[in-house]
Parts: sequence; C-alpha cells; structure tokens
Amino acid sequence: MIIENIVGNVANLEKRAPHIEYVYLESDQLVKRIQRMTTDHGNEIGMRLSKNEELSDGDVLYMDEKNMVVISVKKDDVLVISPTCMQQMGDIAHQLGNRHLPAQFEGEEMIVQYDYLIEELLHLIGVPHKREKRKVPEPFRYIGHHHD
Repeated sequence: MIIENIVGNVANLEKRAPHIEYVYLESDQLVKRIQRMTTDHGNEIGMRLSKNEELSDGDVLYMDEKNMVVISVKKDDVLVISPTCMQQMGDIAHQLGNRHLPAQFEGEEMIVQYDYLIEELLHLIGVPHKREKRKVPEPFRYIGHHHD
C-alpha cells in the first residue's frame, strides 16, 4: 500500500473503523515525507507525501469501513525544565541557544531532548528540571546557521 495523503487525525474524526493498526514512529520520523513503515500487525506501508505535509501523532494514513492505520509517536527521552523566574528562563534559554539546542514549550515548561551535559548544567545553576519519557507534539528541529 502506498500512502500519498493523510486522511485526517483521530482527534477530529467523527467516525472510526472498528479495527485499528498502529505505525509507531520516533518523533524525528514525522518530518520524513518518503518512508517505508510497518504496522503493529506486520503490514508494510510505503508513504510519499507532498512537500507541504508532515505527520503528527494520531494521523490516519488509511481508513475504510473496517480498518484504519494510525500514526502513534513514541515517547522521547527529554529534560523538562521549569524555571522559577524570568531570570532563570533567560539564563537557560541563552545557554541552550548558544548550544543550538532546539526546545519546545508547554505551558510553563521548556522541553529539550535529553543530554547529560545539559542536565549537569541545569543542576549546576540550580534550575528545576526532571528527566522523563514524553510524547512531544512535534519533532525537535535544528535550524542551521553560520557565523560571518
């Protein structure tokens, strides 16, 4: 089976098929437009999306009256950083920016991929944090740049 379009997302579907197969992906695979995947039932799927499409957790790749194939994103190993004040937020944001480390934000939390050096830095400068396995809403994106 070749998938060329995302049918929708389970969060927005009014009607679901009774049988669901899942494709488990790492968060960094969500940005790959062309890839080969295997469902949890052992069925192989090829995917070729248009340039403007990316996958998200819960995306439905295929659906008919009886079956549907849904993307499920695996949990990432992350550091959840909870600065206690604006000064801490600025300090840690500056440190992470100098390392070109991408971050995501959920409410009052800053989330970065786990790195033992960052964990040591957070401990050293006294910023509250914890290490967890968490589904992130989108892949961590590294934005390239250069120094002139």
